[in-house]
Amino acid sequence: MKKSINAFLIFLASFCSMTVMSQPVFNHDDTLRGSLNAQRDWFDIQRYNINVTPNYTQKSISGMVEWVAKVIKPAQNIQVDLQQPLQIDSILFVGNKNRKPQPLTFTRNNNVAIVQMTAQPILQSNFSLYIYYHGIPREAIRPPWDGGWIWKKDANGKPWMSVACQGLGASVWYPCMDHQSDEPDLGASLTMNIPDTLNAISNGRMIKKINQGHITSYTWEVKNPINNYNIIPYIGDYVGWNEKYPGLKGDLDVHYWILKEDSLKARKQFTQVPQMLKAFEYWMGPYPFYEDGYQLVQSPHLGMEHQSAVGYGNKFMNGYLGRDLSGTGWGDKWDFIIVHESGHEWFANNITTKDIADMWVHEGFTNYTETLMTEYYFGVEAGNDYNYGIRKNIRNDKPIIGHYGVNEEGSGDMYYKGSNMIHTIRHSINNDSLFRQILIGLNKTFYHKTVTTQDIENYISVQSGFNYHKVYDQYLRTSQIPELSYQYDPKENIFTYQWKNCEVGFNLPLSFSYKGKKYNLSPIDYIPQKKLITQDNFDVKEFTKLINRLYYVKLVSE
Repeated sequence: MKKSINAFLIFLASFCSMTVMSQPVFNHDDTLRGSLNAQRDWFDIQRYNINVTPNYTQKSISGMVEWVAKVIKPAQNIQVDLQQPLQIDSILFVGNKNRKPQPLTFTRNNNVAIVQMTAQPILQSNFSLYIYYHGIPREAIRPPWDGGWIWKKDANGKPWMSVACQGLGASVWYPCMDHQSDEPDLGASLTMNIPDTLNAISNGRMIKKINQGHITSYTWEVKNPINNYNIIPYIGDYVGWNEKYPGLKGDLDVHYWILKEDSLKARKQFTQVPQMLKAFEYWMGPYPFYEDGYQLVQSPHLGMEHQSAVGYGNKFMNGYLGRDLSGTGWGDKWDFIIVHESGHEWFANNITTKDIADMWVHEGFTNYTETLMTEYYFGVEAGNDYNYGIRKNIRNDKPIIGHYGVNEEGSGDMYYKGSNMIHTIRHSINNDSLFRQILIGLNKTFYHKTVTTQDIENYISVQSGFNYHKVYDQYLRTSQIPELSYQYDPKENIFTYQWKNCEVGFNLPLSFSYKGKKYNLSPIDYIPQKKLITQDNFDVKEFTKLINRLYYVKLVSE
C-alpha cells in the first residue's frame, strides 16, 4: 500500500511539473516589450529616419535614429527599445518652441531604456528624439527563423548583409518603439553608409546617393505607414532592372534586385511576379503601396514580407525550395516565396495586427493566398486540392491565438489551420462573389491600419450576414477539431448529423453541391438533426468525403 501511495505521489508530482512546464511563463521584460504601458501610450510615432553604418569585418554597427512623434496625452517618461548588446550613446530631445537639442538622461533595463523627460511637451505638437547608438548586434544564425543581423558572403566572396527580425523585433538592430500597434504614419527613411564596391537597397524608393571617398551613402524612403520589422537593409553586389505593371490603380513600378551571378536565372523566374500581381489584385484589390512601388530583392535567407522590398531566397525554383508543401502537384506550379511573401503585402503590411498574438490574420490569410493563386490559374478544384493537401501540416498543439500584452505568438498552426479555417468559412458562405468582395473590403476598410482579431472577425460576420463568433472560438482559441457525427439510414434515406467535440453553441453551416443538387446543413452541437436525402444513387462515403474536402472538420460515423 505504501509503495502504491509513493508511486502515486511520484506520478502526481511529475504530472504537476509537466503541467506547469507546459504553461508559458512571462516576466517583466515580456510585459515591457509586449504592452502599451505609460511610457509608450502618450505619443504616436509619425516617422523614423534611420542612419546606419555597418562594419562587416567587426560585425558591428553604429548609427542614429530620429523619431518624429506626436503628443496625444500628457507625457510620462519614454521607453526606447534596443536589444542588448547594442549600446545607447546619447539621446537628444527637440520639441515645443525651443528647437535647440536637449540631452536627456536614461537608464537601461535589459532591452529597453527608460528616458527621463525634462519638460512637458505641448499636446498635439510634434517632437523629435535623436538616439545615437553602436555595438555588435545579435547575429542571425538561421535566418529568417532565428533573427538578427546577417553577415554573409556571395559566391564571389563579396559581403552580403541584411536583417531578419520578425517576432524578435526591429529593436535587435535599431532603437524604436517596438510594438506593432504604432506604425510611423508618415513613413520612414533608411540611410546606409557602405563601401563603394557594394550597393544598398531598402523599402520604397532611393531618394539620395552620396559618394564620399570610398564610402557611399544610400537613402531610401517609404511614404506609407510601415511595420517596424519590415524596415530592412539589403547590402551586397546587386544589379537590378525594372518594369511597369498595368494594375488596378495605374502603372505600378516593379523593381528587381539580384546578385550579379544570379541575374540570368532571376530574369526567367521573376516573370511570375506580374502573374502573381494579376491574381492578387483580382482577389484582394489593388496592391496597397503604389506610391512606394513593388520590389523583389534577393536575400541571404529564404524570404520575408518586407514591405515594398520583398525578400527572396527560394533559389529560383518553384514550390518551397523545390518542394510542394501540399503534396498535390499544384504547389509545384508557382514559386512559393514570390506568392506567399508578396501575399503579405495585403495581409500583414496593409492590414497589421496590433498584437502579435493575433498573427493568424497575417499568416492565415496569406497562406490562403496560395490557394487563391492556384485557383485563379488552374481552377476551383485545383484550389480545393491544394488547400486540402496542406491540411496534413496542422499539428493542433495549442490555440492559434497567443497571450496578449507579452509579445507572444500563438501556434504555428496559424498558417495551415488558419488557411483551412478561411476555406471552411468561404464554403459555408457559399457565395464566391461575396467572399471575394469580403477580401477586397477588408483591404479597403482597414487600408494601412492596425487591427485586432475582433475587427476582422466582426467584419466577416457582418458582411456575410452570419455570426461566426463560435466558429472563430473553435478554430482560433481551442486546439479541438470539430467533429461532424453522422448516421445514414438507407431504408428511410435519412442522414442524421450533429456537432461534437466543439465549443458550446458551435454553429458552422455546411453548404455544398452533390450530384447537381445543393445541400444546406445546419448542425447544432450535440443535438441530432435529420436530412431527407432525395438524391438518387446516394453514396454516403462520397457525400461525407465532399464535406471533408471543403471543410476542416473530423467526420465520425456513429
